Amino acid sequence: MSSVTVIFPSVLRAKINNHSSITVMGHTIREVIEALEQLAPGMQFNLCYETGELRPYVNIFLEKENIRFLQGLDTPVPTGAHIRILQSVAGG
Repeated sequence: MSSVTVIFPSVLRAKINNHSSITVMGHTIREVIEALEQLAPGMQFNLCYETGELRPYVNIFLEKENIRFLQGLDTPVPTGAHIRILQSVAGG
């Protein structure tokens, strides 16, 4: 399994004891999200629909690439990678 660092937006940090990042294991973004769910129950619901699809207001970056432009949740994750979760900001 690949060990990766996941960096969270402030709105989700309460779910992980107010840490800005944590390290989890996973070969794909989907596996990383499943690992996050084990550590912080409810995290997967914040990121994905019940169908497993990424919510439209959530952006996940593997290093500097948005996973939506890679292989989505099936994007492979190399050991030591940094994953950043960002929530979209809207306004007028």
